[in-house]
Amino acid sequence: MKRSLIDITEFSVEEIDQLLKTACDISENPKKYSEVCRGKKLATLFFEPSTRTRLSFEAAMLELGGNVIGFSDAGTSSASKGESIADTAKMISCYADIMAMRHPKEGAPYVASLNASIPVINAGDGGHCHPTQTLADLLTIYRELGRLENLTVGFCGDLKYGRTVHSLLSALARYKNIKIVLIAPEELKLPKYVKYEVLDKYNMEYVETTSLEEAMPQLDVLYMTRIQRERFDSYDEYERLKDSYILTAEKLETAKQEMRILHPLPRVNEISVKVDEDPRAAYFRQALNGKLMRMALIMKLLKEAEEGVPAHEVTDVVTEEFVCDNPRCITSTEQEIVHSFKCVNRENGIYRCVYCEAKKVKN
Repeated sequence: MKRSLIDITEFSVEEIDQLLKTACDISENPKKYSEVCRGKKLATLFFEPSTRTRLSFEAAMLELGGNVIGFSDAGTSSASKGESIADTAKMISCYADIMAMRHPKEGAPYVASLNASIPVINAGDGGHCHPTQTLADLLTIYRELGRLENLTVGFCGDLKYGRTVHSLLSALARYKNIKIVLIAPEELKLPKYVKYEVLDKYNMEYVETTSLEEAMPQLDVLYMTRIQRERFDSYDEYERLKDSYILTAEKLETAKQEMRILHPLPRVNEISVKVDEDPRAAYFRQALNGKLMRMALIMKLLKEAEEGVPAHEVTDVVTEEFVCDNPRCITSTEQEIVHSFKCVNRENGIYRCVYCEAKKVKN
């Protein structure tokens, strides 16, 4: 197994900071990197619709001098014939040097990494993780504000299913003096396990509110999110919540002039197009930063593969006591996968599925 990136916490702060430096250097000296990946191939395996993430990965590899193979529709892959993620990963390893996978089932990229002989990059798995979007977010904050410390960051919208929110919180938790403002309707609040295992674990100061207007004046960063239709089991619930927050030019009147607005995109109507004209709107620059960080990441993982850097190892795992009952977990559709759980709190007997992080409590 080669080292992969499945969750942002697999990289140390020092490694992330080095990626930031590399991405900034790529921006300033693109020709310096134009042949770095000549002769290398990236496979993009997108089992779920995507535009900017997939094109960002492809543009990143092409600008490094490499080539791209893959698919953007699961219906055109052997998955439509019933091929398992494990077999797909083994097969792609024969054709490419590195792969990026997006999948609606949580844990699918991790399963791929366990079976591939090349590095695997998680390009988003259900409502679980999206580590390369987090890298784009961090670079955007750094380039826009000049720091990743001493910040008040507001997250607004879908904090329950928003994989970008969960990943960015995990990354920011390791920087100094970060205050979090969680802005969401009751039904879409941040899951308790994220509060307990990220915010509480790192003693992060945070508040919860349903009012974007009340939170606005104190924010250095406002991270808007889309209410995601594809994550809801009930269409009626989605319709009721989809317009919970809409950012307008008028609502920005109380915001700091140096505050920056981020959004992982695509947007629907949660940000008025008139906000695009505001210099505080950084979300399209954020998309460019995503390409730069993916270029830096591809280079890092390919270099480590050549050097034989081992894969991240999940420790303190049990495989016989529990079965994951999360319907969004990859274990719900691929029956041959061994159900495995990692211990996160031995005193209280709390375990989490290594694939989707669903909780189990040992009786």
